Amino acid sequence: MSEPTPVREATPRHYLMCRPTHFDVTYAINPWMDPGKPVDADLAVEQWEGLRRLYVEHGHTVDLVEPVEGLPDMVFSANGATVVDDRVLVAKFRHPERTAEAPSYHEWFTSRDYPQVTSAEYVNEAEGDYIVVGRTVLAGTGFRTDPRAHAEAQEALGVPVVSLQLVDPRYYHLDVALAALSDTEVMYHPGAFSEESRAVLRELYPDALLVDAADAEVFGLNAVSDGKHVFLPETATGLAEQLRARGFEPIGVDLSELFKAGGSVKCCTLEIRHRVPAGA
Repeated sequence: MSEPTPVREATPRHYLMCRPTHFDVTYAINPWMDPGKPVDADLAVEQWEGLRRLYVEHGHTVDLVEPVEGLPDMVFSANGATVVDDRVLVAKFRHPERTAEAPSYHEWFTSRDYPQVTSAEYVNEAEGDYIVVGRTVLAGTGFRTDPRAHAEAQEALGVPVVSLQLVDPRYYHLDVALAALSDTEVMYHPGAFSEESRAVLRELYPDALLVDAADAEVFGLNAVSDGKHVFLPETATGLAEQLRARGFEPIGVDLSELFKAGGSVKCCTLEIRHRVPAGA
């Protein structure tokens, strides 16, 4: 007999987002960006607002950090900081086009009296390369985050950090190659990782959901899960079927304008993990 489909339960989450008021593609710092292609800024805001409303409709708290003129990628709030048990590690960006974003995130958390806010010494692009799975941080390196930053994250956040090597420049951040589905489950695209890192993932998550290139290339893995609902690009149709088969409820989102800058659902979503979970 086949295994019964798990019964999934959503838990309230706390997200920090940044409205794409100043969104544009004026430079190229990843393979998806082309400054020669036109961007519809109004449509970008409309699509982003749709994602924000979905979170609120599903019982999640959404706070906003103020967008800064001249920082078109600030909409990708996941890159601003990593938060575990109210301990905050603020990002240090690799590319000069984004370095001015970090102070805004530092100020947001310090002004709200978070007990420990650390500014990174080594380059790390926060939840772009740090995926929190239960009490473990899976940490990517290869294109953006300095491998020395992984030990710094472990010290600052107080949880174990597992290093993973990214090898395909299309998946320049971990959050476009792997996503957390619950405190014990992940989904990932094997082709984004070195053979050694694939072995680590197989050992840690033998029942992981493996995602093919077709769904990975439309950023299907740039997804956010609340334990039941999985918010992901609507174009990742094969992945949506895989998720349904495992008892999750996929919710397709259209962020096609933001995709022009190499980002989607998860990129727009910084999760604030409190010592006492939201709604407890």
